[in-house]
Amino acid sequence: MAKNVIQFGFDSKTANQHKEGTIKAGVATVKVLESWGVKHLYGIPGGSINSLMDALYVEREHIDYIQVRHEEVGAMAASMHAKYTGHIGVCFGSAGPGGTHTLNGLYDAREEHVPVLALIGQFGTAGLNMDTFQEMNQNPIYADVAVYNRQVSTAAQMPHVIDEAIRQAYSKNGVAVVQIPVNLGWEDIPADAWYSAAHSFRRYPKPVLNTVDIAAAVEVLNAAERPLVFAGVGTRGEHQIVMDLCRKIKAPLANTGISFDNFPSDFEALLGSPNRVSTKPSVEVFPEADTVLFVGSNYPFAEVSNLFKNVRKFIQIDIDPAKLGKRHNADVAILGDAGDALRAIYEDVDEREESGWWRANLANVANWNAYVHKLEKKRDGELQLYQIYDAINEHAEEDAIFSVDVGDVTQTSIRHLHMNPKQMWRTSSLFATMGIGIPGALTAKVDFPDRQVWNLAGDGGFNMVMQDLATEVQYHLPIINVVFANKQYGFIKDEQEDTNLGFIGVQFMDIDYAKLAESMGAVGYTIRTIAEVKDVFDQAMKDVAQGRAVLIDAKISGDRPLPAEMLELDPRVSTPEQIADFRRRYEAEDLEPLSHYLCEEGLESTVARIEQGGF
Repeated sequence: MAKNVIQFGFDSKTANQHKEGTIKAGVATVKVLESWGVKHLYGIPGGSINSLMDALYVEREHIDYIQVRHEEVGAMAASMHAKYTGHIGVCFGSAGPGGTHTLNGLYDAREEHVPVLALIGQFGTAGLNMDTFQEMNQNPIYADVAVYNRQVSTAAQMPHVIDEAIRQAYSKNGVAVVQIPVNLGWEDIPADAWYSAAHSFRRYPKPVLNTVDIAAAVEVLNAAERPLVFAGVGTRGEHQIVMDLCRKIKAPLANTGISFDNFPSDFEALLGSPNRVSTKPSVEVFPEADTVLFVGSNYPFAEVSNLFKNVRKFIQIDIDPAKLGKRHNADVAILGDAGDALRAIYEDVDEREESGWWRANLANVANWNAYVHKLEKKRDGELQLYQIYDAINEHAEEDAIFSVDVGDVTQTSIRHLHMNPKQMWRTSSLFATMGIGIPGALTAKVDFPDRQVWNLAGDGGFNMVMQDLATEVQYHLPIINVVFANKQYGFIKDEQEDTNLGFIGVQFMDIDYAKLAESMGAVGYTIRTIAEVKDVFDQAMKDVAQGRAVLIDAKISGDRPLPAEMLELDPRVSTPEQIADFRRRYEAEDLEPLSHYLCEEGLESTVARIEQGGF
């Protein structure tokens, strides 16, 4: 027999001896997780979390443990799980470094207001406050990131604290952290001494709409000359009423990047998102609009970019009273569900005849889409990211799921993925942490095993988490990983071009990502020319169909995507030389400013730009 091991303040000799009528506190804790519908959790074991590992071993038929290569990946996967499903994500780490590694993913969840539970190991109670190995006061570490942050004191309270943590994470849409001294999970508690509140959990009902507010919004929209709808993530699942209202009142539709997948990309009035991660039509429209219907959004660049400075009337719809009036003075504020409020407005608002404002914006959208498609369909010259997106669009299934990393790939995915509301697109939209691509793809494939899953990442973001490509292989997850490799942090390089004296710290050595993939047991491909794109993607789909994880290393050019927030197209604000240089650099010979189409309709155009908001 193995010798007794006293580690992290606990004697393992009695760890698994079980008394009749009792249950191990750790097992009870895992059963609480199961009662809340938790199917899997992510983490790396360690001495200070091993009582949880024992409990997971006991309950292995009911809950899946997924071994990641880095606790940050586990926490980001838990956060992305919550974004994809609305269900709480769970991760864990051992005391000290194991726990602190989770912070990046936990902050992502905090910024996105999604429920995540982090279980953090701790030295056994006999060694607490003794400055023993990896023993420290961990509570302050998580004080900022968590809506609920506790250390368990006794074995009996352990399942109750976990139950409380989950309720708090759900009710406050945030992160709950529970630190567990390792010995407590191995202690016996009465088998009937714990319970779960999962069956009692209820969400708040939708607020009852105030008819006076609805009438006020209708009055403002009826009087608007240049109405604009700006839809956020609160409209997810309500794309049809948004589009119906836009068509009825002849208002083009801007949307936030986070709600990118909510609307079909072929909607004729879809402008896209403003500011840095932007499309040209959306950047141009805000200085020209006189009325904005701001629905289901907490757009974080609004004040710092003075996005609404030219707007005369502002209507806001939000289900959270704390958001009303937060980003701009609201002439009309409506507390309620976005879909319910939009349907109420739709019923009463006047149907508007086609206007010059509507036609000008539709023409501007069509002009932009022609530009985007021209880049994607290029078949000569150097390989660019655009032709890779063309192949992705061709091979993406109707209900495909995209996990998109942070950087140029975020911006270009919004421009070049042609999506429909059956598909899903998630990223780190507010915390904007690089490396979110693989973790998101991992959990997407675990959560939706029958759906096609893509990880789209620049080489900068991929480098941060590429070790967890092995996790895809280990768990037989046929994910399509596309690495846009141009040996640079492209998004940051673009910023330095605009604001700095020169480039520093934004370029790095190339890596053979296909060989890296093969070394981990995945299928690896390298694309260097446009001519190779189709055959590689066709073969990659066959590999995925056979259950293989695939990585496509696309060696793209270092071209900067068109900076829509810094257009040089309007002769009233740019010289002929500036316009010519801009068109040449970004292959934009046929791109026209919105002012061109407004002029064709006999409408005046404002000479204004959206400010950059601190970048």
